[in-house]
Amino acid sequence: MVGQTAVSARPLQAGLYIVSTPIGNLGDITLRALETLAAADILACEDTRVTRVLLDRYGIRRRAFAYHEHNEADATPRLVEAVAAGQSVALVSDAGTPLVSDPGFRLVGAVAEAGLPVVPIPGASALLSALAVSALPTDAFFFAGFLSAKAGARNTRLAALKAVPGTLVFYESPRRLAVSLAAMADVLGPDRLATVSRELTKAFEEVRRDTLGGLAAHYAAADTPKGEIVVIVAPPGVAPVPQAEDVDALLKSLVADMPTAKAAGEAARRTGLAKADLYKRLLALKDEG
Repeated sequence: MVGQTAVSARPLQAGLYIVSTPIGNLGDITLRALETLAAADILACEDTRVTRVLLDRYGIRRRAFAYHEHNEADATPRLVEAVAAGQSVALVSDAGTPLVSDPGFRLVGAVAEAGLPVVPIPGASALLSALAVSALPTDAFFFAGFLSAKAGARNTRLAALKAVPGTLVFYESPRRLAVSLAAMADVLGPDRLATVSRELTKAFEEVRRDTLGGLAAHYAAADTPKGEIVVIVAPPGVAPVPQAEDVDALLKSLVADMPTAKAAGEAARRTGLAKADLYKRLLALKDEG
């Protein structure tokens, strides 16, 4: 669809539109996001060169306005004035949902304080994508952003997060990943389950699951990884999923001293696995001799 308009540009009401863009695969853009980018009076983006790739992919011929941490203070009043004057402003970051470790908080606050509309255009998010594939609890989670590059501040932050009763989500740079994982293993505990997600939605997407100690050891020995990285750490008290051979050994040990149903119940208590599944496995083990 390069070279032609992918969607019709319907007029937008005055307001600030927070537009989520793909975190890698350009096919993950939503139709509503494309319509908004094509129709907005002003397109404010973190890096005009990055956004231009997306716009060209869908044949959207718009001039982009740079809005980033270095010009945020000066650009914010001008964008608020534009919305107040009846214009529509679309805000995008380089990838994912704006304001999540990206510029925009000051602008949203100023527009809201002026009593003007702020409209979310939802879509891709590295945070939620990594959480969804982590195989770790998702009922409660805490986004901690980037850890400090300084060891003292990093360890202090991790200590404050250690008892948070939810899954922890961190963004990290490739060159600091090994050091941060080592610090997490030291402060949060080496047996905490975790995942490292890298290059999500891209050709070399990778999700590595292990304990913090195991992940720290792996990345300490590996070459510096490439791409955007999300680290997910399980809540305190979440036990590692036992290996099948360990479960079988436990079942054999228990059934030698107690009835099958009671052995299954005791194994369920110790492993957190379903009693019915363990009972079936015990019967299978008996059939195997």
